[in-house]
Amino acid sequence: MEATTAQANELERRIDLSIAIADVEKEMEQRLKRMGKNIKMPGFRPGKVPFSIIKQQHGDQARHEVLSEELDRVFGETVTTQKMRVAGYPRIEPKTSESTTHLEFHAIFEVYPDFAPADMSTAEVERPILEVTAAEVDKTVDILRQQRVSYEDTDRAAAKGDRVVIDFLGKKDGEPFQGGQASDYPFVLGQGQMLPDFESAVEGAKSGESKTFDLTFPADYFAKDLAGQTVQFEITVKQVQAPKLPEVDAEFAKGMGIADGDVAKMRAEIEANLKREVKRRIEGKVKDQVMEALIKANQIAVPNALVEMEIQRLMQAARQDMEQRGMKVKDMPIQPEWFADQAKRRVTLGLILAELVKTEKLQAKPEQVRAMVEETAQSYEQPEEVIRWYYAQPQRLGEVEGVAIENNVVEWVLGKAKVTDKAAVFDELMGQKQ
Repeated sequence: MEATTAQANELERRIDLSIAIADVEKEMEQRLKRMGKNIKMPGFRPGKVPFSIIKQQHGDQARHEVLSEELDRVFGETVTTQKMRVAGYPRIEPKTSESTTHLEFHAIFEVYPDFAPADMSTAEVERPILEVTAAEVDKTVDILRQQRVSYEDTDRAAAKGDRVVIDFLGKKDGEPFQGGQASDYPFVLGQGQMLPDFESAVEGAKSGESKTFDLTFPADYFAKDLAGQTVQFEITVKQVQAPKLPEVDAEFAKGMGIADGDVAKMRAEIEANLKREVKRRIEGKVKDQVMEALIKANQIAVPNALVEMEIQRLMQAARQDMEQRGMKVKDMPIQPEWFADQAKRRVTLGLILAELVKTEKLQAKPEQVRAMVEETAQSYEQPEEVIRWYYAQPQRLGEVEGVAIENNVVEWVLGKAKVTDKAAVFDELMGQKQ
């Protein structure tokens, strides 16, 4: 066996492998002889099939297996000797050769990038600061009340926030168009369920009133035959219902899971949940900035093989998600290029984090993982059961450990970078419309 190496580009490598034909043939014959002891064939006693027949029928397969195993062995020895970290799988190609004693091949593959993590002292991170007060609790209680709103019939004109039930008929050039007609159609004014001009026409009408109005569809309307077109709608308001928010009392508290209906206890629980959520969102925003800073500071090449593997993983995850949503995946072709940028980013971050964890000793500690599991468990009714569930399978703990490592990296970067604290707006942080 002989092997030589050549560098094709930054991460791609090519190894020339040479394997003695005599070694392959020798191992092939030994393998066939071992097979012959168990081969059964009509006309021959078990184990007595002539070697020439065995070789004729099974020789090609045995030779292929031996050659494949020998290539794997030679390749493995070569990259180990040369201390190469192979990314993905090699591509083996026959090499043009005049040798009558050896089979020669090219092994083309990629290696992991060799780099030292960059200095993060010039990186800038903006850390949101938000203290949960009674005002945030009040706002959350209001949201919870709105989620439990009921509606009562009213004789007044429809206003924003009201639930209306209407009949409508849309006509284009005097003729009804597809999707432009409905009976007893309910919606809440102001929630954006209908086009703004449509809602404006309904607003101010009372139950029993009818009206006709023109409406121009937006130029980017999803129905191409209606985009930018002006149509006429006829509507009849059949019902106007005013919203009725529940009182914040014992019944409301019970509905929120407080068995004794104690409103103060409910507010305390809401406050605790808010603090956990605010902490999680702040950590998420900081982590996103840190990861972007790491990518910007460490401009590394990434193996295409790893990116391709990550693309396939993301595509499979997308298919599974669609299937769980009841979609027919076979009718929805998924293109690899949709995931290319995401896959490259994930691979890049993975390589940077792995190197940083190794060089700076940022591995997750058992007590750190335990604390994270216990914190997560506090948001459930039976925390101890949740803790036992995590520790029942190493895979579940592995996911927590991964998050712990990321947290360690974030803390390390924050200790090096220029960090600026900035007061956060509750609605913006929580992703709520004001």
